[in-house]
Amino acid sequence: MALNQTFKAIADPVRRQILEGLKSHRQSAGEIAAAFQLSQATVSYHLKLLKAAGLVNTTKEKNFVYYELNTSVFEEMLTWIYRMGAMGGSQDED
Repeated sequence: MALNQTFKAIADPVRRQILEGLKSHRQSAGEIAAAFQLSQATVSYHLKLLKAAGLVNTTKEKNFVYYELNTSVFEEMLTWIYRMGAMGGSQDED
C-alpha cells in the first residue's frame, strides 16, 4: 500500500464526501456527480485519484462503470496508524 498516495487522496474534502457517499452502496460516476452537483469532468478526476490510491474498486456493467469502496485499504491504514501509536508507548513527562 502506498500510504502517501492514500493520504493525499483522502486529504481533499470532496474526495472524502465521495467516499462517504459510497459507504452505503456502489454508484456510477453520473450518480456521484448528481449527488454532489459536480461536473462529470470533476468527478472523473476525483475518482481517478481515489482509484489510483486503491480506495475504490470499479465494476463495468454494459455502458456503466460502478464505483465501490475498497475497505481493505482502510483496514491497512488503520493497522498502520495503530502500529504507529503503539510504537510511541507511554512516556512520562517531568
